[in-house]
This record gives sequence, structure tokens and C-alpha cells, in this order.
Amino acid sequence: MTVNDTSPIDTASPGADAAGTIDFFHDETLIVDPYPILERMRETNPVLREPHSDVVVVTGYEEAQAIVGDPETFSSCNTVSGPNPGFPVPLEGRDADEIRALIDAHRHELPFSDQLPTFDPPTHTAHRSLLTRLITPKRLKQNEEFMWRLADRVLDPFLARGGGEFLGEVGSPFALLVVADLLGVPEADHAELTAELTGELSLGSTDGDAVMAHAPLEFLYARFTDYIEARRKTPHGDVMTEMADATFPDGSTPEVIDVVRVAANLFSAGQETTVRLLSSALKMLAEHPELQQQLRDAPERIPNFIEESLRFESPIKGDFRLSRAESTIGGVDLPAGTTIMVHYGAANRDPRQFENPDIFDPDRPNARRHIAFGRGIHTCLGAPLARAEAKVIFRRLLERTTDITVDSEHHGPEGDRRYDYVPTYILRGLTDLHLELTPAAESVS
Repeated sequence: MTVNDTSPIDTASPGADAAGTIDFFHDETLIVDPYPILERMRETNPVLREPHSDVVVVTGYEEAQAIVGDPETFSSCNTVSGPNPGFPVPLEGRDADEIRALIDAHRHELPFSDQLPTFDPPTHTAHRSLLTRLITPKRLKQNEEFMWRLADRVLDPFLARGGGEFLGEVGSPFALLVVADLLGVPEADHAELTAELTGELSLGSTDGDAVMAHAPLEFLYARFTDYIEARRKTPHGDVMTEMADATFPDGSTPEVIDVVRVAANLFSAGQETTVRLLSSALKMLAEHPELQQQLRDAPERIPNFIEESLRFESPIKGDFRLSRAESTIGGVDLPAGTTIMVHYGAANRDPRQFENPDIFDPDRPNARRHIAFGRGIHTCLGAPLARAEAKVIFRRLLERTTDITVDSEHHGPEGDRRYDYVPTYILRGLTDLHLELTPAAESVS
């Protein structure tokens, strides 16, 4: 199909079973294409209780905004875990005061409770400030200069071979080393970091066990503890020293582990989501050569293409909240103690906000209104970083090729493609993407 300003790509899928007939958090049929069932759910009610797990799934744009914008009512303590394993103690029949007290008493028992996304104010405010002092416009500009050099470095062997499996060979190492540079990890340690951390975190598994792989974080904790302790003893005047010297807003010095956790979260979350963004956007490019050429001819259109990719295939499908008080969202009363999934992927296809939402339009005028990076106090601080990474890698890839196609040997022939998606209800993206490339006559090395 031709891709231009007036003929966007229609990738809507045929209808699916009614929302109530499937187990939303365990049915593997939702991994490949969840959008038809999400549409049915939204049409029924954008705030809908999923009967199998007793979780309220929010698929509407305005309704999602209302929840993530109200951290006083909706706690983030269960943002990763949701219904699996659920809250450590029963919440049914409790009033708001009791539930607030139970959240404070038991939140540390939930998975990833030591990570920034699960914090609520005022703890969240203090710990997030450590990141805001590191991810500054000046530092991001310096980091982007590194990205251009790194992009060519990771693309050189990939182009020389005429392609391969992009995510493992290019996407994951690129995303990881960008964050390593941002945080000032010594270059001598880059190879070890790449070897240890290019695996996947298994979050929100659909197999019923909800595997919470913590080993990568444990590795990062150990490594960054060494870095921060060394810099506090012997400052080097580098980025890592700035991290070690960062203070909370009240002027107090964080414990070493507090700084370590913030850095580890940026590594683990930033790498995973960026790679999924690259996978979805590059699949779109590889399937539509006309779009490739349009972006080669007008690279200034790449940023909006990235925003539409984020809207169309949000790397984080959604996360969870736990209501601390009674509330009403979208006309639906939510008792205190309700587990809620805010589904960003569904909200970003809400027709009340985006016209023809199941059509990929690289020039969509309001594409940047998506909430793929969340909203409110938990808006992803790494969003500028992810946008810059995608811009750099796509621009260099398009400049250095004349054609990018899907490898039919691995993914099947055109019209009968086979793709494997990350099997979780939290992440959205491919597990692998095999490509064939035609390098441009004059490559940049």
C-alpha cells in the first residue's frame, strides 16, 4: 500500500471475541494483536472490570489521564505487579483509612518495591529529583553527540553482512551503551555491561507465574555501588561523581543504595522500552518501502514518525494503580482497594482523541499527544533520551541504505508474515526482527 500524506497505512485487524470471554492477563492470543479486544472493551465501557482477575482495565484516553494525574487517590505501589501476585493482604471491605495504612505497611512486600516507578510522594519526589539533576539538557546534548558515533559503530558490521537480527545485534547494545554514556559508566566496562544486560526482564508474564527476573538489577546494584562508593571517596570530576554527590531537595545526602537504585532503574527500564520502540517502528519501515523513501527524502519527518510509532504500538502497554480512596472515573464508581490497569496502548487508540486510530499515519498532526511515556508525576524522565535514540538510529540507518526489507526466511513471505511478540501484558514489541539491507553506495564509517 502506498504511504503518503493522504494514504496512511491501515493495519487494523479483524474482530475478536467479546471482552468477557477471555482471560485478559493470561490468554496468549492477546499477545500478537490485542487491539480488537481492547476496542471492544472500550466500546463497552472505557472503565471496565476484567472478570477473571477482578482488575479494572482503563482503555479510554481521558480516563487514563484522570488516574495517572491523581497520585493522591491512586497509589503506584503495584505498578509492575498488578494482579500477579496481587496485594499481600486482603483489601476487600476495608475503608480508605485502613487501605492507606495497609499500603504503607505492606508495599515493601510487592515486586520491585525498591524501584522508582513504585514510589508515591513524598518518597517519589525526593528520589526522582536525583534523576532530574542528571538528565539535564546539557547532558542530553552531550549524550546525543555520543549516539551519532555509536550508531555508526553498531551499524557497521550489520550493514557489512547485509542485515541480520536487528534487536540483538544493534538495538539492545545501542540502547544500553547510550544509557551507560549518559550515566558516565567507564568505557572499559561497556563490554561487560553489554554481555550481562542485553537479556530481557520477564515482567507481566502470561504464563500465570508472573516471573519477576531480578538478576539484572542485582548485577547493576553491585556494579553501581562500587562506582558510587569509589566516587564519594575519590571524586573524579566526571558524571559519575555528579551522581555520587547529588542530594535530595532538602539538602540531605542519599544513602548509596538510593542512588544505585535510581541508576539501575534507568538502565533496566530505558533499555527495554527503547528496544521495543525500535522493533515496532523498524518493522513498519521494513514492511513499507515507500515510507522509507519518504523519510530518506525528508528526514525532518522522522521525529513525527517516531511519535506515531509510539502512539500506534506503545512499548509499555500499561501499568497498574491501587486506589487508596473511593473515586469515580468515566462515570464508574471505584471502591478503595481497587486494582486498576491503565492501558496506554488502548488509550493511544481512543477514537475520541485520535481520528482513525487503527491507521498508522506518519504525518498525524496530534501524534505527540500520545501517552506512551505516561503522564503526571511518573512521566518517563527518559522520554527525551528514547526519542533521541530512535531519531539517531533511524536517520543513520536510512542514510546508509537504499532498501530495508523483512527477511522472509525468518518471518515468512509478504502477506503471510510471522512475528513473535514479547509474551507479557506489560510490554509490547518484537522478540526478534530479521532484516535484509541494501547498503548505500557511499557508507559513513
